[in-house]
Amino acid sequence: MSDLSKVFSASLGRKFLMSATGLFLCIFVLEHLYTNLLLFADLFNPEDKGAAFIEASHSMVHSILIRIVEIILFAAIIVHVIDAVMLTKSNSEARPVGYAVNKTNETSNWFSRNMGLTGSMILFFLVIHLYTFFVPYRITNDGTVNLAIQVKEAFSSPIYSGFYIIALIFLAFHLSHGFQSAFQSLGFNNKKYAQPLRTLGNIFAIVITIGYMSFPVLFYLGIAGRSF
Repeated sequence: MSDLSKVFSASLGRKFLMSATGLFLCIFVLEHLYTNLLLFADLFNPEDKGAAFIEASHSMVHSILIRIVEIILFAAIIVHVIDAVMLTKSNSEARPVGYAVNKTNETSNWFSRNMGLTGSMILFFLVIHLYTFFVPYRITNDGTVNLAIQVKEAFSSPIYSGFYIIALIFLAFHLSHGFQSAFQSLGFNNKKYAQPLRTLGNIFAIVITIGYMSFPVLFYLGIAGRSF
């Protein structure tokens, strides 16, 4: 195999890996949203006091299956980040593309041309988010941490809520472009799939963004979490 063929094959492998891990992370983002929506249970039942969310979080922590998925999740994040760095490096050296997208998509907007930058912003947000919630609840917890109250207190801060919303905007464009690109890299690159995938990607990004944005907005305004 020639050096060019090796580079091309390696690039295809990295694109496939990037797509697979990206779609796995999309599934997690959707599942995580579903669990977090339990924080709004008190809007319909004032006696809930965050119990539904706390119980769901507690069950997940003590589930072997969830722990395994959690390990896979962190591995997928690491692989996704490393793969993105390698693809970016390859882009600048040999012009292989990070995702199998056409030139129209690549030049459609600033976000689609800067997936690496938006991904970096999301990674930075993820580190802050884990430090704010995961570390106190899963690592340094002495048994007194109330996760529902912790969420309420975090979103009572205009700085954290504003940072959260800005990160979601980056996530929305990253998801919108990455979703369709991932499927194209996995073989759905026929023209007849282009528009449906673009539409599906946009819908997915909008649903995820609105869903997650509801937390900083409703908690900061004092609408959610009144019974905590």
